[in-house]
Amino acid sequence: MKQRILKNRFFLYLTEFFSGMSVMAVELGASRLMAPYFSSSQIVWTIIIGTIMIAMALGNIYGGRSADKNPNPDKLYGRIIIAAIWIALIPVLGKYIIVGISGVLIFSINSNFLVIAGFAACMLIFVFPLFLLGTVTPSLVKYTVDNLEDNGKLVGNLNASNTIGSIIGTFVPTFISIPTVGTAITFLIFAGILLLLAIIYFVSEKTNIFKVKKLPIGIVIFIISVLFGHDNSFAFWQKDLTYEGESVYNYLQVYEDDEEVVLSTNVLFGVQSVYKKESGLTGMYYDYAMAAPFMTGIHDKDKVDILILGNGTGTYATQCTRYFDNVDISGVEIDQKITDLAVEYFELPESVDVTTYDGRAYLNVIDEKYDVIMVDAYQDITIPFQMSSVEFFELVKEHLKDDGVMVVNMNMRGTQEGNINQYLADTISRVFSDVYTVDVPGSTNRELFASNNDNMMEIFYANINAESNDEIHSLMDKVSSGLTEYIAGNYLMTDDKAPVELLGMQVIDEMIRDEVEYYREVYQEGGLKALLEEL
Repeated sequence: MKQRILKNRFFLYLTEFFSGMSVMAVELGASRLMAPYFSSSQIVWTIIIGTIMIAMALGNIYGGRSADKNPNPDKLYGRIIIAAIWIALIPVLGKYIIVGISGVLIFSINSNFLVIAGFAACMLIFVFPLFLLGTVTPSLVKYTVDNLEDNGKLVGNLNASNTIGSIIGTFVPTFISIPTVGTAITFLIFAGILLLLAIIYFVSEKTNIFKVKKLPIGIVIFIISVLFGHDNSFAFWQKDLTYEGESVYNYLQVYEDDEEVVLSTNVLFGVQSVYKKESGLTGMYYDYAMAAPFMTGIHDKDKVDILILGNGTGTYATQCTRYFDNVDISGVEIDQKITDLAVEYFELPESVDVTTYDGRAYLNVIDEKYDVIMVDAYQDITIPFQMSSVEFFELVKEHLKDDGVMVVNMNMRGTQEGNINQYLADTISRVFSDVYTVDVPGSTNRELFASNNDNMMEIFYANINAESNDEIHSLMDKVSSGLTEYIAGNYLMTDDKAPVELLGMQVIDEMIRDEVEYYREVYQEGGLKALLEEL
């Protein structure tokens, strides 16, 4: 057993500190690596936390037994080298592994795709290095405790160092490294820290580092990872992106062509905002949502006040300002970076006042009332439960004028009984007396309009007749032909119970089954060769 390491307890505490910090940094990096493919819902976080806890528990067990069997610190710092190498390779190989796993499972499972694919990705990518870091604490305890007089103090100090490192490792990636340099470089930074710890250890022990084969190999792999892993592109099959980056909340990508500019926060599921370079309709749900101003009497009022919860890059605001000259629009967007992109790439109108805040929290602190409140905060498969409950919609009602209308974009249209849209519509029907829905052709979107004004539909039809723009008049005729009065059921979501993640996952499974059924049949009949030929 080496004696030098035992005498330098500061270095032991430093090892604990940075191992704890690295564990949390990898956990947070895992969430950001997986979010563009699987969302950042509570389900994904549960998978990440669960697999990491499994890894740490197994590491604790193995580390204690290994230290008892062979109490040599060389073994521990050798494991730290391997952990560093693995973490450094995550930004190089991780996204390819995720896409590969998804591609295999999407053809082989019929349900719970999100859970199974996410769990498989976590197990393959993150469990092993965190298992190795889980061996740190029990190993250091074994190396340092040689009597019973101060063993409690030593163990307490080691655990405290690990915990303090974990605390700092929680804040640094979220607020500093990921928004500043991205997820990929964050992995490389903490891999480098672990590798540096091992180098300091072996140098301090006057060990010939070339005899520790893991160390030169680790240094070479780390350098290779720095060269090839610094690219933070998640949509690696797209090379023509106008912008790609990360914020505190999201992975963000902007791409454009001659006709439109598009924002996406998820490379596998849809887009979030579209801006048409030439004035005209988007062909998406934003157009259908413009029925809400007609329902509140856009042609009967000198001014219509509109609030958008989930402003994004301002597509709905832009469309409303293009077609109506008597609207006053305010937006709420939790991600300041998205608002910055809206100004830079999406020509967000200067007249639209955007507040960086959570939508529900914003309603809690204002007194204003609006003619129209647009709820567009349901992002792909991530639905904030606090903006889907009866309490939230009660809050929206309080901020609507007497003849005000709420429009909600529900972006996952399920067909099974008890799907997410039924829950949302039933919940809204507990608050509003008049609820109508319309499906948006060519998409999975459904627009819901709700009001406590019994004359909402009469106002709607009267204002359509008063519309002089032929394009909008024709659009509103399409909306009116598809509008259906919603007959409420008994599904309800509250702040206490709103299972939006599970409900969303059901729709995801249904969408995947519908989309890949043809290709699954091709694969089953002709194998991989036939599938590749078809693709």
